[in-house]
Amino acid sequence: MGLFDSLFGRSTPPQADIGVLFQVPQAAISLETQGFGFAGLGAVCYRDAEGYADDAAVDEARELVGLDPAATVERTVDRFGFHWVTVRRSADVGGIVTDLHAVNTTLVEAGFGASLLCSTVVFTTPALERLALVYLFKQGTFYPFAPLAGQRRDNALELQVRGLVESDVPVEPDLGRWMALWGSPGLD
Repeated sequence: MGLFDSLFGRSTPPQADIGVLFQVPQAAISLETQGFGFAGLGAVCYRDAEGYADDAAVDEARELVGLDPAATVERTVDRFGFHWVTVRRSADVGGIVTDLHAVNTTLVEAGFGASLLCSTVVFTTPALERLALVYLFKQGTFYPFAPLAGQRRDNALELQVRGLVESDVPVEPDLGRWMALWGSPGLD
């Protein structure tokens, strides 16, 4: 941050530490020991920029991930206008994490790191409900999101999962930042 930024109260947004995604496979092991399973998908959420430059970066990332025949890549826009790149591959948490890292890295290298909002890795609970580990780029932390029917959340399960994974990944301490991701890929 420069002198003028500090004088005028501006701050530089923190750089996303996308390498922390590689800690998710260890969290997956901790979850699997308690009956959770990997659902075979993960996604990256970002704000669309004006113009086509970010579209080209997303297309490049999709092509890169799509080179692996075990992975399928889809680009969608949710009802709130946020853009998602969803990667599907069965029973390979490490592969999903590598794919998400490739998408995130491509966007960061193209200058769109500030547009990255979150990445999700989706699991199933022992009761076969969906659960996501959500990575917040701006915070560098994870939190669990367990949606229920009727746009409700299973807060008790989210707190339980926090306890299961907090030694594996950095968990967001501020519960106010544990945002609901209604309608996000794989969680509806």
